[in-house]
Amino acid sequence: MAILEIRKFNEPILRKRAKEARKVDKEVRKLIVDMAQTMKKGQGIGLAAPQIGVLRRVIVVQAQRILGLINPKIVKKSREKGKDIEGCLSFPGIFLEIKRAKEIEVKALDINGKKIELKAKGLLARVIQHEIDHLNGILFINRLGIIDKIRFKLKYRGFS
Repeated sequence: MAILEIRKFNEPILRKRAKEARKVDKEVRKLIVDMAQTMKKGQGIGLAAPQIGVLRRVIVVQAQRILGLINPKIVKKSREKGKDIEGCLSFPGIFLEIKRAKEIEVKALDINGKKIELKAKGLLARVIQHEIDHLNGILFINRLGIIDKIRFKLKYRGFS
């Protein structure tokens, strides 16, 4: 068990697509435990493996308990979208209003390698979408509209 270094906005690994975990073994389970501890220490509610420098399709999210999701895939999104404020452990101190689906359905493997299906709405749906974006090399700033993206770049010149 270890607290891992969270990669920051300017590190190229955050823009890369993560590879599927071929199997759920001891290494993947340890990764999930370490990610959960790192997320809690950083006071986050979600963390994706690329954020700690590992290009695997693994996320942890804080629900009623911490969930580790391996190879998560959104299989359904509601048409209804909502805007809300999001933060990101890779962008410390930055909070942006992002539009996302209000409800989603996800298929994944759990920490024991069992197939699970999960319906999520509200904050949990938002967090899962945010973390799956990380697995695809998409940062939350990429979800800004053109005007908001320009404002962001003017306000935070070091971010891109």
